[in-house]
Amino acid sequence: MSNSVLPLHYRSILGVALPMMVSGFIQSIVLITDSAFISRYSVEGFDAVGNAGLAYITFYMMLLGMSDGAQILMARRIGESRNDQLGRILNATWFVLGVFALLFFLVLTFVIPDLIQWYSKNKNVAMLQGQYLSYRSFALFFSMISLGFQSFYLAQGKSWVVLLAAVLTASTNVLFDYLLIFGVGGFPAMGVRGAAAASSLADGLGMVFLVGYTLLSRKNKTFGLFTTIRGIIIELKELLRVGFPLLLQGFSALFTWTLFFTWIEQMGQYQLTVSQNIRSIYFLAFVPIWGFAGTTKTYISQYIGAKRQVDLPKIQRRIQLLTFLFMLFSFHGAILYPETLIALINPHEQYFDESSAILRLVAGSIMLFALVSVYFQTIHGSGNTMVSMSIEVISVLVYTASVYLFIKILNFDIYHVWTVEYIYFGTMGMLSFLYLKFFQWNNKKI
Repeated sequence: MSNSVLPLHYRSILGVALPMMVSGFIQSIVLITDSAFISRYSVEGFDAVGNAGLAYITFYMMLLGMSDGAQILMARRIGESRNDQLGRILNATWFVLGVFALLFFLVLTFVIPDLIQWYSKNKNVAMLQGQYLSYRSFALFFSMISLGFQSFYLAQGKSWVVLLAAVLTASTNVLFDYLLIFGVGGFPAMGVRGAAAASSLADGLGMVFLVGYTLLSRKNKTFGLFTTIRGIIIELKELLRVGFPLLLQGFSALFTWTLFFTWIEQMGQYQLTVSQNIRSIYFLAFVPIWGFAGTTKTYISQYIGAKRQVDLPKIQRRIQLLTFLFMLFSFHGAILYPETLIALINPHEQYFDESSAILRLVAGSIMLFALVSVYFQTIHGSGNTMVSMSIEVISVLVYTASVYLFIKILNFDIYHVWTVEYIYFGTMGMLSFLYLKFFQWNNKKI
């Protein structure tokens, strides 16, 4: 048995996943708090922050995809007992993320606001989205640093470091939201701009924590961090080969959801506000899924690197069981008391009944995703990222075609439009399962 890989008992899996889940839970609570603040400031501001936030997250997810590639590479080197390579991979990661962050910042600042004005039905909401992005886009430069550190620590299974950064980011975000949205304590009432500025400032503080911790930690000196970027051509090529498909995958997934909400906005403001209520609560469901997603990638990549492929099915089964159980815990409110959750997000009673009905509807699709996501993340962790990108693209195309059919052709009401979630997760799960069952995937060298 190799000593370089993480142990395979439930306690060890939870030791990696729990800090990431707590981090995700904190971020979800922050999202709910953000929505609660801005919905009490203005309904149009609530809709604008929801849609503009999706535009920002689309670009953020592309950076996250590249950092996921770095995590997979680092975890593989740990499995191969080549820890001295981690610093070189991290330096390559920052270089690549920096280039993309600059490009995405320019697009978000100078291109996206004009596009929003062009396609939006409600021009005032469109204007507020531009205001939000003018402040929020700066956070990409903080994220490029933080995501590099995140890949470094998650590859080692040290998810608690990421948790501490998330706690700092989340708590300061809530404070800044309160001060800057409403203008408390001598600060100006900035509304939508305040929500964006609060999130960006909080992201900056999270980055400062990760930099400070890493500099002060003696253990990290053995990895060769913060060295010159010269001589990392091999690492750059490996990172782009593994990470670029994940970058495109992140774009396709979130861009499609952005398109989904754009078409809903064209249905009417009532339908958009109802859907933004669902979106805000939705992220509670992803708390265990995201936590175990990072855990799956780390375990699968480390065990393949250590040539312990025989243990991979056991990894999948144990993580699936844990994901499903934690999903029941974190998202049971969507079935048992959705009205209470909706009221926390948006106090306007005219949206309660429809939002609660949709929340109950989509709960089953999230349970499905809890199981199939482990198969999809296994493909990630194995390094077959071109395959995972292909699965994502096919799923997205099926999803987009279904959304267009439901909204533009069949004119479904907003309740039945949301059934597309079953189509998306079902397609992804079926394709992932078939690939793992019928193709040779567990000897991929990266």
